[in-house]
Amino acid sequence: MTSTVPTPKRKFPTQAIPAKIFHWVNIVSLFIMLTSGLQIYNANPVFGGRAGLHIPPIFTLGGWLAGGRHWHFAAMWLFSLNLLWYGIYVLISRRWQHRFVSNKDLKALQKTKNPQRLIYAWHRIVYTSIIPILLLALLTGIGMYKPAQFPWIVDMFGDWQALRIVHFASVPLVILFAIAHSWLGLKAGGSELTESMFW
Repeated sequence: MTSTVPTPKRKFPTQAIPAKIFHWVNIVSLFIMLTSGLQIYNANPVFGGRAGLHIPPIFTLGGWLAGGRHWHFAAMWLFSLNLLWYGIYVLISRRWQHRFVSNKDLKALQKTKNPQRLIYAWHRIVYTSIIPILLLALLTGIGMYKPAQFPWIVDMFGDWQALRIVHFASVPLVILFAIAHSWLGLKAGGSELTESMFW
């Protein structure tokens, strides 16, 4: 008589409901800001003036300058409030201890030969790096939105054109972050980890 040892069930990653809501709201608001921002860009391209590179209408939202602005600023408020409440949640729940880079991660990059530990370290570094990028995008966006009320923001970057260039440069940085964040998430926990962020 042979005995069979039951195979232990695989434990799939789970995420808290606030984390799922945060990711969904981020995806929607960032998509609206990106497409409406391209509509605003078409009205006066950052590089080359009105004769500069124009984005095909299929990739834009708003139909015209004012429409693009309305969508862009509405999504900006949604995105900003989402960041604010999630930041408060991360502090209260102490999730920041496990999500953001620490000295242990920096030491791991120098000493460890464990590939999984390296992935976790890089993931936390990338996750932490998005904070100053998003703050820069919001700061420059507010300066462009209300230059009369916040002239000091424009002055911080020298002039209006420099402010626009910095704000425009934040877009590819956010896209690069999303790619790196997703790739490292897949390396750390497979598709199950990525899916658990949304479902």
